Amino acid sequence: QVQLVESGGGLVQVGGSLRLSCAASGRTFSSLVMGWFRQAPGKEREFVAVISWSGSSTYYADSVKGRFTISRDNAKNAVYLQMNSLKPEDTAVYYCAADTDWSPLRRGGLDAEYWGQGTQVTVSS
Repeated sequence: QVQLVESGGGLVQVGGSLRLSCAASGRTFSSLVMGWFRQAPGKEREFVAVISWSGSSTYYADSVKGRFTISRDNAKNAVYLQMNSLKPEDTAVYYCAADTDWSPLRRGGLDAEYWGQGTQVTVSS
């Protein structure tokens, strides 16, 4: 069983930056595809970004492309989401997700095998 624990959320002003972290345990980290999703109040959970096992491939939702960067450190069993130029519409609970297969996260669905509990990001104007 894989455990995912997010951290780094908080309150930030428009145009600011935050770096989210997700620590994984319970399985060889390099065997996991990792992703980030988010859920705003009253909205469905949506895909944000995904990174392949080695980190060589990444994909982003159009809404965050050019502002967010996903990365991973397999030696530290962690995945990160660097968020720059934050907007009020980025306000959401951000979830870390993992799967042993590429497809579930790459297609941005909600059927990834493992999920964290989420961390709140609030962007104030």
